[in-house]
Amino acid sequence: MTTDLIARYAGPVPRYTSYPTAPHFHDGVTQQTYARWLGEINSNEPISLYLHLPFCDRLCWFCGCHTKQVVRYDPIAAYLDALNMEIETVARHLGRSQPVCAIHFGGGSPTMIEPVDLARLRTTLDKHFTILPTCEISVEVDPNDINQARLDGWGAFGATRASFGVQDFDLKVQQSINRLQSFEQTRDALEGFRQRGVRSANLDVLYGLPHQTEETLAATIKQVISLIPDRVALFGYAHVPWMKKHQTMIDEAALPNMEQRFAQAALGARLLTEAGYITVGIDHFALPSDTMAQAALNGTLRRNFQGYTTDSANVLIGLGASSIGSLPQGYIQSITATAQYSRRALAGELPVARGFALSEADKARRWIIEMLMCGFAFDAAELRKLFPAQAEALLRQAASFVAADLDDLVRMEGDRFIVTRQGRPFVRVVASWFDDYLATGAARHSAAV
Repeated sequence: MTTDLIARYAGPVPRYTSYPTAPHFHDGVTQQTYARWLGEINSNEPISLYLHLPFCDRLCWFCGCHTKQVVRYDPIAAYLDALNMEIETVARHLGRSQPVCAIHFGGGSPTMIEPVDLARLRTTLDKHFTILPTCEISVEVDPNDINQARLDGWGAFGATRASFGVQDFDLKVQQSINRLQSFEQTRDALEGFRQRGVRSANLDVLYGLPHQTEETLAATIKQVISLIPDRVALFGYAHVPWMKKHQTMIDEAALPNMEQRFAQAALGARLLTEAGYITVGIDHFALPSDTMAQAALNGTLRRNFQGYTTDSANVLIGLGASSIGSLPQGYIQSITATAQYSRRALAGELPVARGFALSEADKARRWIIEMLMCGFAFDAAELRKLFPAQAEALLRQAASFVAADLDDLVRMEGDRFIVTRQGRPFVRVVASWFDDYLATGAARHSAAV
């Protein structure tokens, strides 16, 4: 990969966990809109739930999530009262005990929830939804929060998948991002979850961190592989201090440059594939036995706000402050400020801040972008079948991209628009060519590599 090619295509673009992306959401979508959308959901259709806990007991400087540091448990307990009430309100608008096929706890640090409150959440969910026996229940884990009681609590809740943020095990790198977490802590927490019935584990590694080198990254990945996780996510650190002020604590002079980031990403991918992991999309790797690897191979891989997923539900309901839901009609984002969110939720209201109602043209472009992000290609015949009114204009646009491409990033192979092997590291850029809103907003994004 040449320096010129990296320079041309490694600029800032969205990560495309949705289309349109969140900066284009607006307050014209209200709780009344959301209530109507909930009422229109098919009563027999399995849905997914995302529960957000926006609290941590320390602030990691690299973090891009909506979260805040707390030193007492009281704010978490009060917030969980509001979360339980929001669950009840959503269920009331659904008007039925909707079947649930996936539940994901994100944060923040959901593993800060005490067992008694976790049991109460499970009771609330069971009262208002039908949690299917095959439901995947996943939780993002901070090993620093884990003790035996909390492990028992997640086991009793029914957790089936645990995701651990590793970042880098090198001490200097950890100190530079305010995230101290030893290999031993991670190993012990993972083993604790496995002993309590968690069938699958994911470990997240970052490249592009301050003071990170190919040597520190290689050492970390080798330690990660030794834990035999079912999945590994290899993310590029998104340095966005204009959005996340705590990232100003990071020494920008210690960050790898674009060529170094590219080399780190390539090294990580090589080490993981040599260890037997299947490449999934742009930044995930899975053992051949894992459902994500199988989804990547058979074309059923999906992408949502948590990244790549095997969740096939067409409805994802976000619960909690700043959470985002995805419904066939569009997107809903909850109020970010926890105090305002809690007031609205405790009042029995849907705590909607903003959203986006999708047109048929939006849905067609969203489908193309998801196909590119998941499988690096889309089929013209399938596009015509799914979106007959939009297909021809989009295919003409795709042909124009191929004609203008002088770097062999994309091609037409028969009836398929494909991203070439050379173009795959820049698939976010290719996806952005189909983004009808990218030029209309003032949002700034992270680097494409």
